[in-house]
Amino acid sequence: MSYLLEPLSTNNITLKNRLVMPPMATRKSKKDGRISKNILDYYDEKSRGGYISLIIIEHSFITKRGKASEGQLSVADDNLVEDLKKLSNIIHGNGSKTVMQINHAGSAASKSVTGYEPVGPSAVANPRISNVPKELTEKEIRDIIEEFKSAAHRVKEAGFDGVEIHSAHGYLLNQFFSPLTNKRTDEYGGDVLGRIKIHLEIIKAVRDAVGEDFPILLRLGASDYMKGGTTIEDSKIAAIEFEKARVDILDISGGFCGYTPPDVNKQGYFAPLTQGIKKVVSIPVILTGGITEVDSAEKLLSESKADLIGVGRAIYKDSKWAEKAIKSLK
Repeated sequence: MSYLLEPLSTNNITLKNRLVMPPMATRKSKKDGRISKNILDYYDEKSRGGYISLIIIEHSFITKRGKASEGQLSVADDNLVEDLKKLSNIIHGNGSKTVMQINHAGSAASKSVTGYEPVGPSAVANPRISNVPKELTEKEIRDIIEEFKSAAHRVKEAGFDGVEIHSAHGYLLNQFFSPLTNKRTDEYGGDVLGRIKIHLEIIKAVRDAVGEDFPILLRLGASDYMKGGTTIEDSKIAAIEFEKARVDILDISGGFCGYTPPDVNKQGYFAPLTQGIKKVVSIPVILTGGITEVDSAEKLLSESKADLIGVGRAIYKDSKWAEKAIKSLK
């Protein structure tokens, strides 16, 4: 029996195999963030045949203040739900499960896009784009927690199979987690537990919004790969707390400013991160990072480097990749 073909079940979601399409920004939405025909056609093409067990929709902004770029998908208003249902229905109709990723860009946002001054955990330069944000007040933090909660509720109402909270790639929750950008001296800063306080409060708020049986995923930038940034040891501490808070799946990535590892041609180059996380949690862990060969996916699973395999660029380039991979194993 192929490792990649084995089903996996966790908290009210059963995946037919271990193949995941990770979130990848397409910038195909309408100017206001609404679903466009282009985005529906894109996900229809990627999900056709249902060979991918789980498709994670690209990061979607929870509030206009947290919009990362033009063309980004929105989940910031109740009036978007009906359009978002079209997206979940297409993917379900093709035979795949789907989760929507929700995000706030924080200091990675631009006033030219949002119309607002960027905000962050501290008024220090974001190494990703070098701008200095306004430091969030505790009230503003509470408002953002509520925005995540409302966005998650919309995701459920739109018929998705789960929701993923984005804490990677230099966006707001990664900014709180990273000592590079979190210099706070209140309860939202300091050690790892302080720096993930906002995460834990968001997870609780989201769980309250979606109920016990709706899967919650969290994408964790498990190492900043920058001097003075987060390390895998920090992320092990965080992962334990996220599991306690009832996150169902951890989706592991890395690199605060984007990351090109020395072994960029190695299949599954974030495997050292997922392997470290798997040692301290019992919930499923997703590995992405340069995986283009089905034999490599099989090997990574057989070596318990991860529970699920995310294949991004290969599927982006070739919509038949999943079909060919799955058929080759049968």
